Parts: sequence; C-alpha cells; structure tokens
Amino acid sequence: MVMMTVQIRLTEDHVKKIDMLVKKGNYPSRSEAIRDSVRKMIDENFRHRRLK
Repeated sequence: MVMMTVQIRLTEDHVKKIDMLVKKGNYPSRSEAIRDSVRKMIDENFRHRRLK
C-alpha cells in the first residue's frame, strides 16, 4: 500500500501524550500511533453509518 504524506498540527499536549505511548512501547513511532487512531476513527464512523 502506498502511503501519502499529510501534514497536521497538534497541540503540545497531544504530541507529549503520543510520545508517552511510543516510549511505553504501545507504538513504534508517532506516525503509527496517529495512523492507528485515524483507522479506528474511520472504522467507527463508517460502522455507525451502515447501522443507521
């Protein structure tokens, strides 16, 4: 799968919390943490739309 680059702006607090998740070993990188969050958000939104 080809990945596209997307620039986003996050609050300092959000970045620090993402970094904590990476440091704890939950994710290998900031990028993967953000990709996982986006995947979950998309899945949840599309699942809700199918149910309605």
